[in-house]
Amino acid sequence: MPPTTVTPPPDLFNFAEHLLTVNAERAAKAAFIDDDGSLSYGALDERVRRMAAALRALGIRREERVLLAMHDCNDWPVAFLGAIYAGIVPVAVNTLLTADDYVYMLEHSRAHAVLVSGSLLPAITSALTRSDHEVAKVIVSRPVAPLHPAEVEFEVFLENATLGARAARTGPDDPAFWLYSSGSTGRPKGTVHSHGNPYWTCELYAKGVLQMRSDDVCFSAAKLFFAYGLGNALTFPLSVGATTILMAERPTPEATFKRLTGGVGNVCPTIFYGAPTGFAGMLASLQLPPRESVALRLVSSAGEALPAELGERFKAHFGVDIVDGIGSTEMLHIFLSNRPGEVRYGTTGWPVPGYEIELRRDDGEPVPEGEPGDLYIHGPSAAMMYWGNRQKTRETFQGGWTKSGDKYVRNSDGTYTYAGRSDDMLKVSGIYVSPFEVEATLVQHPAVLEAAVIGVEDAEGLTKTKAFVVIKQGAATTDAELKAFVKDRLAPYKYPRAIEFVDELPKTATGKIQRFRLRERERAAQAN
Repeated sequence: MPPTTVTPPPDLFNFAEHLLTVNAERAAKAAFIDDDGSLSYGALDERVRRMAAALRALGIRREERVLLAMHDCNDWPVAFLGAIYAGIVPVAVNTLLTADDYVYMLEHSRAHAVLVSGSLLPAITSALTRSDHEVAKVIVSRPVAPLHPAEVEFEVFLENATLGARAARTGPDDPAFWLYSSGSTGRPKGTVHSHGNPYWTCELYAKGVLQMRSDDVCFSAAKLFFAYGLGNALTFPLSVGATTILMAERPTPEATFKRLTGGVGNVCPTIFYGAPTGFAGMLASLQLPPRESVALRLVSSAGEALPAELGERFKAHFGVDIVDGIGSTEMLHIFLSNRPGEVRYGTTGWPVPGYEIELRRDDGEPVPEGEPGDLYIHGPSAAMMYWGNRQKTRETFQGGWTKSGDKYVRNSDGTYTYAGRSDDMLKVSGIYVSPFEVEATLVQHPAVLEAAVIGVEDAEGLTKTKAFVVIKQGAATTDAELKAFVKDRLAPYKYPRAIEFVDELPKTATGKIQRFRLRERERAAQAN
């Protein structure tokens, strides 16, 4: 159950209206800053209400969906919150997808309108052309070419709306928005979240753990269409009246450094949210800025477990800890986390107050301390369902508990250590081996940038570990050297029996390593 010190949302509750209300006295303050300028809290309030009125004028009714396919910019929160304010459900989708993916999402969500960035319009147009699904209107943010009659520019859409729209009379358990899972092992699942869910993540994690303040300036490498990025760059900062820097381009080290050093809006972020892959790229970059050029007081990591060596190197350079945690699309944000001022590198920390954690065996029984088990979470921000997928809903959401699909080990100090995805765990010589543990050891080698470990069957049908390794630019090593390096640090049966050097690792759009792609590649190679 949530802590008694956190007041639950009232029976009549609209999350977008809630955010506008708590910031009503901050009209002149910058809420968002992108490459084109800033958006004040006052302007955000007006534009959200105009968006709500404009969507209603299209005839879109409560709980009907609109597709949101936009790069991070000041129009994104207007579109997202405007729909929620009207009781309409925005479906935020990945901007890196193909037209085929958008065909599926349009038809699966039955979206009545599309809000899209001009640069993404060709992919959306192609999807609409190839699908029988029809939408009422395509609203285009920052168009890059003349629009067709069925399309309208975002600014014109808002200007033509009448003011005075009232928030829909929703409750905390009414559907507010969808996020699609990454779909790394199949079709992405439409994860339905309520108006109350982001309220709980703001209260329990942003305020309760991160201790965010109104004077913070936030910058997230993770994009707004991800659950992690949505909290980092929208719901969290707005819940405390902070300012967010938004970035449309890919979060390369150079683009990230530009924002961290005040190159956009002449303000330096005090909070930076990243992921292990991005931190590794930053530290390996020749353009890594000095400590004195940033103003960071807090750095957050999620997406994949943070190797201890990476966190320690980051702190040595910038003088600030990385607070590592784990969340999921299903739980909306982080439920297990280290804490500012109390970081245990190599672990994912302690349960966030308001969430319960259990580690279970395959038969559902609890596992002893020190042994890996399936991670289950009980907390107030769990999604309502996967839309149109009863089987997966039942597999994941089990009587108030959410099965994460991760393996974890509970330590004697109450922290939890990541062991790997449940479907990535290896059994070598009858003993479970965590791919992440081997990978985290490999990246401690000064020549290694990234590593991924999978199981490969030998001629006798026994599982052996194989590592795929990306070497840092200008560095060199050998497979024998890396094997010996791991043997010196882990139990002998854990070292990789084979090592292959590669230029890059397959990843999802969130930066998670797709080990199943490597397994598919190995099976294909063995078949030939």
